[in-house]
Amino acid sequence: MDENVSSNLAVLCGTVAAAPVYSHSSRSESFYTFPLEIMRLSGTADRINVILRSELLESLEVSCDEKLRVIGELRSFNNKSGEGAKLVISVYAKEISFCGDEDENRIRLIGTLCKKPKLRSTPMGRDICDLMLAVNRRYGRSDYLPCITWGLKARTAAEWDVGTVVELEGRIQSRSYIKLIDEQPVEKTAFEVSVTEIAEI
Repeated sequence: MDENVSSNLAVLCGTVAAAPVYSHSSRSESFYTFPLEIMRLSGTADRINVILRSELLESLEVSCDEKLRVIGELRSFNNKSGEGAKLVISVYAKEISFCGDEDENRIRLIGTLCKKPKLRSTPMGRDICDLMLAVNRRYGRSDYLPCITWGLKARTAAEWDVGTVVELEGRIQSRSYIKLIDEQPVEKTAFEVSVTEIAEI
């Protein structure tokens, strides 16, 4: 795979946290999903959902607690079922292999800002900017991917307009939050790209 030409590249290396289960069928193909757990340097683990074709899964017997390398694309799905997150983020695997490497979590995207960037501050006073990036896919489709950037990069990104094309690198991270549903607190998980490098192109 030529990493230099892809507008959407995800490279992960982590531990399979649960056995693959059936996800859905599309165009007479079956797809399966499993969570991949990737450790941060801080010791916190991100749990990233991986989706792959049954054909790819059958080429490698994937089971719980095995170390796996995944190369693919970051994808979004607009969930209209009314259950769970409205925007479902996962990594679509194109290649999988067993590995003994250090955990890795690398995302590279080229896309267009489809919402006005939103600058805010953390409780500790650090600047953070929320971005929504539309990344083109084949057949006229796009993935809508939430991203965050920090500090000086956040202040720079906040000045950009809708339609600005950017290139970025970062990592996909999971974040837990509490949402009130029927006045009852329910724990949810959000996914976003934490950006390390970003530039207008």
